[in-house]
Amino acid sequence: MSLQGAVGAAELVFYVNGRKIIEKNADPEQMLLFYLRKRLRLTGTKYGCGGGGCGACTVMISTYEPASKKIRHYSANACLLPICSLYGMAVTTVEGVGSTRTRIHPVQERLAKCHGSQCGFCTPGMVMSIYTLLRNHPEPTYEQMTAALAGNLCRCTGYRPILDACKTFCKDSVCCQSKANGRCCLDQEEDLSGREEKESARLFSPDEFEPLDPTQEFIFPPELMRMAENQPKRTLVFHGERMMWISPVTLDELQDLKAAHPKAPLVVGNTGVGPDMKFRGVFHPIIIAPARIPDLNVVKCMSDGLTIGAACSLSVMKDILRNAVLELPEEKTKIFYAVLQQLRTLGGEQIRNVASLGGNIISRKSTSDLNPILAAGNCMLNLASQGGKRWIPLSDIFANGVGNNTIRPEEVLVSVHIPHSRKGEYISAFRQAPRRENALPIISAGMRVLFEEGTDKIKDLSIFYGGAASTTICAKQTCQTLIGRYWNEEMLDEASRLILNEIVLPDSAWDGKVEYKKILIVSFFYKFFLEVLQSLKTMDPCHYPGIPMEYESVLENFQTKMPQSIQIYQNVELSQSPQDPVGRPIMHQSGIKHATGEAVYIDDIPAVDGELFLAVVTSSRAHAKIVSVDTSEALKEPGVFDVITANDVPATNEFHYSDDPEIIFARNKVICVGQIVCAVAADSYAHAKQAAAKVKIEYEALEPVILTIEDAIKHNSFFEPKRKLEHGDVDKAFETVDHILEGTGEIHIGGQEHFYMETQSVLAIPKGEDKEMDVFVSTQHPAFIQEMVAASLGVPANRIMCHVKRVGGAFGGKLLKAGLLASVASVAANKTNRAVRLILSRGDDMLITGGRHPFIGKYKVGFMNDGRIRAVDAKYYINGGCTPDESVLVAEVSILKMDNAYKIPNLRCWASACKTNLPSNTAFRGFGFPQSGLVTETWITEVAEKTGLSPEKVREINMYKEDEQTHFKQKLDPQNLIRCWNECMEKSAYYGRKTAIEEFNKQNYWKKKGIAIVPMKFPFGLGSRYLSQAAALVHIYTDGSVLLTHGGIELGQGIHTKMIQVASRELNIPMSYIHFCETSTTTVPNACASVGSAGTDVNGMAVKDACQTLLKRLQPIINENPKGNWNDWIKKAFEQSVSLSATGYFRGYDANMDWEKGEGQPFTYFLYGTACSEVEINCLTGDHKNLRTDIVMDIGCSINPAVDIGQIEGAFVQGIGLYTMEELKYSPEGVLRTRGPDQYKIPAVCDIPEQFNVSLLSSSQNPYAIYSSKGLGEAGLFLGSSVFFALRDAITCVRNERGLKKTFALNSPLTAEQIRAACTDDFTKMVIGRWGSDLFNYV
Repeated sequence: MSLQGAVGAAELVFYVNGRKIIEKNADPEQMLLFYLRKRLRLTGTKYGCGGGGCGACTVMISTYEPASKKIRHYSANACLLPICSLYGMAVTTVEGVGSTRTRIHPVQERLAKCHGSQCGFCTPGMVMSIYTLLRNHPEPTYEQMTAALAGNLCRCTGYRPILDACKTFCKDSVCCQSKANGRCCLDQEEDLSGREEKESARLFSPDEFEPLDPTQEFIFPPELMRMAENQPKRTLVFHGERMMWISPVTLDELQDLKAAHPKAPLVVGNTGVGPDMKFRGVFHPIIIAPARIPDLNVVKCMSDGLTIGAACSLSVMKDILRNAVLELPEEKTKIFYAVLQQLRTLGGEQIRNVASLGGNIISRKSTSDLNPILAAGNCMLNLASQGGKRWIPLSDIFANGVGNNTIRPEEVLVSVHIPHSRKGEYISAFRQAPRRENALPIISAGMRVLFEEGTDKIKDLSIFYGGAASTTICAKQTCQTLIGRYWNEEMLDEASRLILNEIVLPDSAWDGKVEYKKILIVSFFYKFFLEVLQSLKTMDPCHYPGIPMEYESVLENFQTKMPQSIQIYQNVELSQSPQDPVGRPIMHQSGIKHATGEAVYIDDIPAVDGELFLAVVTSSRAHAKIVSVDTSEALKEPGVFDVITANDVPATNEFHYSDDPEIIFARNKVICVGQIVCAVAADSYAHAKQAAAKVKIEYEALEPVILTIEDAIKHNSFFEPKRKLEHGDVDKAFETVDHILEGTGEIHIGGQEHFYMETQSVLAIPKGEDKEMDVFVSTQHPAFIQEMVAASLGVPANRIMCHVKRVGGAFGGKLLKAGLLASVASVAANKTNRAVRLILSRGDDMLITGGRHPFIGKYKVGFMNDGRIRAVDAKYYINGGCTPDESVLVAEVSILKMDNAYKIPNLRCWASACKTNLPSNTAFRGFGFPQSGLVTETWITEVAEKTGLSPEKVREINMYKEDEQTHFKQKLDPQNLIRCWNECMEKSAYYGRKTAIEEFNKQNYWKKKGIAIVPMKFPFGLGSRYLSQAAALVHIYTDGSVLLTHGGIELGQGIHTKMIQVASRELNIPMSYIHFCETSTTTVPNACASVGSAGTDVNGMAVKDACQTLLKRLQPIINENPKGNWNDWIKKAFEQSVSLSATGYFRGYDANMDWEKGEGQPFTYFLYGTACSEVEINCLTGDHKNLRTDIVMDIGCSINPAVDIGQIEGAFVQGIGLYTMEELKYSPEGVLRTRGPDQYKIPAVCDIPEQFNVSLLSSSQNPYAIYSSKGLGEAGLFLGSSVFFALRDAITCVRNERGLKKTFALNSPLTAEQIRAACTDDFTKMVIGRWGSDLFNYV
C-alpha cells in the first residue's frame, strides 16, 4: 500500500483528566508514563519497573464504542502504553481522581485512613486499580477486588490494610471494622475471645468515610464521542526520531502494509513487543497498529463455537467466554472453561486489559498460558493476505518448534475460532508459576481426550506444553501411540514414560529448573488422568468407579480469597488527654498525599532548566582488566552532552573504609558484573540510554572468578576480620550428650533483593558559586551522602546540601550504594555545570546494588534424649560480594543473634564474610538475623525429629526461662518472650488446629497441611554509642505554628508522624499545629543513618529534648497567664525576646562488644514475638497456600499502633518472600538474570495468609526508649520463617506417610520446586530416580 492518503504525520488527539491534548509530533517510542511525568508534569503516576510487572504506573483508559454506544473503562500500565495508541481515548491519572486542592475521592480517603500506605510509592497505582474497578462495578465482590489488585505490588504494607480499605466498598463486606459497635465479627471464635476491655481491635472508623457517589466522576469527553461517531476513520501515521507508527482502519489496508513491510510487527497492547524493545535490545523501524480495524475485533457466536477477533483484549475474551459458559450447556463449554481458568491468573488485570489474543498466539512465547490449551482444543486461525484468506489449525504453528513458517510474513491473523466441546470429550489446562498470580508459568499445559462413544477407549488425544522448549510443544507421538488404549493405570504408566521420552528439555534452561519441569510435565498428565476419571464417574457411576476420596482434593486449585484479619492493641489510659496523640492509631502524615499522588519523591521534583539525564555504563565481566573504553560512537548520538569517567572525579574515587575500597568509577579493572565504568549525560533519559549502549569496553579476563561461597572457601577469599564467639566448654559437652547431629548439618539460604518501589534516585544541582551543590537523594543517610560527595568533589562538606523529603522504600538498600550513585551524579553535575538527574531503571538497580547476603550455615548439635540441647558448634559463611560494605558487621550480628530464643549452655560459632566477584551485598532489614535465626530453628526442628518430640516441645524446653545471660554475657529477662509464646499458643488455638490438621492429612493424599509456631528474641541496638546519637531542631513561629526537623528519614515507617506525635504531647498542642518539611544536612548536621529500627527511639528523644527546652522558656509566661492559649503565649514570648527556636540532642545508647573476650553489652534491650502459621501444599505441583498466621509481638507501649502493626505485617510478608519465594539467579559468568518483577517474584496479594491476626502484647514496659516504646521495624521479618517451618511440617507428613527416611534438608527459599522435590513419589523417581543434592545451588 502506498501511504498517500496519510503521508503527512497525523495529529494525536486524546484527553488526560478531562483536558484535551493535541500532540503534533507524537513519537512512537514515547510511552504514556514518561509523557505524563515529563511533558504534562503529572508525577502521581510512578515508574516502578517499566515492564508492566508492578502496577505503580496504573492509569485508567476510557474508550467509546459508537456501534454499541458503550463507554469502556479499564486499567492499564502507563509504562507499556505508546502514546500513539491513545488516539481518541481518555486517560485518567491519580491526579484526575482527586486531590487535596479540589476534593479527595473516597478511594483515596479510605486507603489513607485505613493505613494502606507506608512509603506511599505504590499507592497511586493501587488507587487507580481500585478506582477503575469501582467505575465499572460500584459494589464489587471480594473476588473482583482481589483480582483488580493482582497486578499491583507493595513492598511495605503486607497488603492487609490496603485490602481493609477495599473491603469497605464491597457488597459482601463482613469486615469486622464495619460493625457499628466496633465489635469484631470474629469475636465469637472461642480462640480469640477473652479480650480485655483495655484492648482495641479498631484501627480506623468507617463512619468517618465519605460515601462513594458514582455521579461525581469525570464524564467521558463529549468531543471524543462526537469524533468517534461522526469523523470518518482514517489511517494514522506518526513519525518519531527512529520509528514510524502506522494505524490502518481496514483489513485491505493492513494486508497491503504487511505485504510492503513483512517484518513490521503488529502491536495492540504492546505487552510483548514493548518489553522486547525495552529490555532485549530489539528494534523495529516500523510498527503497525491494527487495533482500530473492525474485522480484528469481531465476536461471533456460531453453531460450532466462538470466533474472536485477534485484536480483542484478553479481558474482553474473558468476558465473552464467561457469558458463554453461563448460557450454553456444560458439555459444549469445556474448552471455554479451561481457557477461562488460564485467563484468571495470566498477568495482572492491567496486562489482560490491553494484551490481545492474536499477539499471544503469534508471539509463540514459550511461557504462554493460552497457546497450549488453544492448541489442544483444536482452535482454528483465520489468516488473510493479499493472496486471500485461509483457515489453519492453531496447533500447526507449533508443529516443529520456533523456526515454523506456517504463517507467512505477509499474512495477518484476523480471528481465532474456539470450537464447542463434544460429548465424550474432556479438556483441561494446567500451570505452575513462581507465584500464583501475575507470574509467567514455569510449565503450562493443555490436554484434551475424546473417547469412543459410551466407552473410555481413546479416540483422539492432544497434549501440549508451554515452558518446556523455546515455544509451545506437542507430545505428538505419545498421543498417536495411545489411541485405542483404555483410560486406566496401565495407560497412565505408559503415557508418563512416553511423554518423558518425547519432551526433551534443553539442559541450558537459564532458571535451572530442568528436573522440576519434567516432573510437572508428568504430574500434570496424572492430574488430567484423575480429572477425566472423575468426570467419567459423573457420567456413568455404574461403570466407572472414579478416584479414591483422598485424591479428590488435588483436583481443586488454590484460589485467592479476601483475607480476614484482626489487629489487637492496648487502648490509651482513660486519664490521657484527648488531645494527646501518643498511643493512638494516627494516620500517616503523608497518607492522603500518597493516595492523591501529591507526595513528592526525587524524580517528581520539577525539571531544572538545562538539566541532563544520566545513564550508567556497567561492566559485563565479573573480573577483568579494562583494556580500553571507546566513547566515540556514544558521543555522536543525538542529545548527548558528555561521557563521565573516573578521570573526571576531581578528588576521591576510592573510599577506604577498610582494607578494600568502595569505588565510584572503575578505572583499570572491574571486580563484578554491574560495576559502574562510566556514565553518559544527555538531554533526555532515552538519549542517554541509547548512547550508553554504544560505549565499547574491551576487557582482558582475570583469574580467578569467584562467585559462590564455595568458590570463596576454596580460594580462601575473605574480608577480615573473621569473627568467633565461644561460651561454655563445647568439646567437653559433646562428650556427655546422648546424640549428636552432624553430617547433614548444613543449610543454604539464598540472597534477597530489596525491591524498594522507588529505585535509586539522585538529583544534583550546582549552585553556581563557592562550589556549592544541592543534592536531592533517596537515601537513609544524608550526612554520609554529603561526606562522600564532598570527598569526591574535593570540597568541604559545608558546600554540599543534602535534602531528603521522603524515600519510596529502602530496607537497608539506600546507604553506601546511594552514596556512590550520588557521587556519580555530582561528579557529572560538577563537570557539565548543569543539574544532573540519575534515576536507575529497575534492571540497573537490581544489577548494580546487591542485597541480602546469601548464607551457608554448618552446624553440629549435641542434645539429650529429653530434647535439651547442650552444645552447638556452628560455622556461618556469608557472600559479601566484591567490596566490604557492611558484610563484616552482618557476620558479627549473625553470631550475636544466633541463639534466637534459646539458652544454649555450650556454644561456639564462627562467621566469615566471603569476598567474591558479585556486586557487594549490603544491609537489609533484619541484618544477618533472618539467616542465622533460620539456621537455629532448622537444627531445633531436626532435634525434634531425632528425639520424636514435637518441634514446639523442643522449643519450649530450650527457651530462655528466667533472668539469664546470653552467650556474650548480656543480661536478659525473658518474661515477655514466654508471655508472647503462651499468648500465641492460646490465640492461635495451636493444639486444636494441630489435631484437625492431622485428621485432614489422613484424609488427603495429594494435599497436606502443616503448622508451626516459632518464637523470637530480637536484640535492639547499633553496637556503638556514636551510631545512635540524634539531634532535632524545633522552631515556633509568631502565629503559633511549629516547624519540626530532625535527623531521621521517612522511609515508610511513619517516623515523621511519630515525631509530630511526640512534639504534640511535649508542647501540649494539637498535631495540626506542627509541620515537618524535610530532612536536610543544613538543619541537622552529622545525623546518623535511619537504620536498625532505631529512628523513632533516638530522634524521639532529641525532639522531646528540644520541646522541653522550649517549654521551659515558655513556662514563666504560661504561669503569668494560665488561662491564655498557645497563640497568646507565643506572641507574648516574642515580645519578651524569648528565643522560640531550640535544638534537641540525644547522646545515644551506651553499647560495647569485646570480641577478644567474647563478651559485652552490644544491645540496649530486646523485642520478643511469636508467630504461628498454617499452610497447605499440593504434593503434585509443589504449590502452597498460606492459610493463617497469628502473631503476638512485644513492642513495649506503642506510640502509634496503626503504624506499628503495619510494620509488623509488612516485615512478616517480606519474610514470607525471603523464605519461600524470592530467588536470585546468576549465570555461570556472574550475570544477574533476575532483573525485574518478571523474573523476581516478591509476595503479592495472593500470598498473604487468608486469616492474618496481629496482637500487641499488653502492659509491656521499656525503660530505655521514648514513652516505653520499642524500635520494631526489622523484628517481624524473621517471623516469616513460621511459614517455612509450617511447609516443612507438611512435607514431613508426606514423607512419613510414604515411608521415606527421616532426615532431609530444605534450603531457603523453600520454593514450589523444592517442595515438589521433597514430596518424593513415582513421578519424581521416573525423572531422576532420586533427588540429587546438586539441584539447589545458591550463589
